[in-house]
Amino acid sequence: MNNKPVALVTGANKGIGLQIAKDLTQHGFTVLIGSRRFEAGENVVQSVGPDARTIQLDVTDEASIAQAEARIRKSYGRLDVLVNNAGVGHGGAAGRSNAQIMAETRLSVVDSDELQTVFATNVFGVVAVTQAMLPLLREAPAAKIINISSATGSLTLNSDPSNPLRQYTSTYTASKSALNAITQALAIELEGTNIKVHAVCPGLTATDMSEYGGPVEDAAREPVRVASLASESPTGTFSNAQGALPW
Repeated sequence: MNNKPVALVTGANKGIGLQIAKDLTQHGFTVLIGSRRFEAGENVVQSVGPDARTIQLDVTDEASIAQAEARIRKSYGRLDVLVNNAGVGHGGAAGRSNAQIMAETRLSVVDSDELQTVFATNVFGVVAVTQAMLPLLREAPAAKIINISSATGSLTLNSDPSNPLRQYTSTYTASKSALNAITQALAIELEGTNIKVHAVCPGLTATDMSEYGGPVEDAAREPVRVASLASESPTGTFSNAQGALPW
């Protein structure tokens, strides 16, 4: 019988997701490393800790999601925290610089296939995984859904001409705006249940998705803080390390 809270982190075999997984184990969680390729998760599972397990999970593959849910149900019977971390910055050719990606993913010019690829992971994948895991989250005494978003997806901030980040609006930021809307809608729908829903911005981080930014250790702090909140904490929040963010 597993007495520790169970957390599933999607896209956890590298980057921010991997650091979130490591930190959650330090906070007493059994952590399931969601990895599109099982081998990639197995390559890092020992670095996460003895209470970490790899689970094959491709958020764009319905069969993979269903199999992951079945494995979690059989092994643990519940899920206490779902961190929807898996995401992509673009859906085009590898090797492009950030400047190229930005220029080619403006909504006025982005290729339809690339647009669909980004939304398939960052938006539709989050919905698909959340729907599949909701029955397991309902089995927990107090559960959380944490969607890894971005301040660049804030419609309020982007509507402010003085905001320097508004110049970077793109397919990626539009997908995060959509993710924020989904987060808020889920929070409203699940009010009064045992499940709290949050969006978290980790901040600009140096990962495979970005050529610059801060360390993953800093990026993981806010998601882990939110995951560790008491059951009486509010739902429907959007925050970063500095505090609340506007939708």
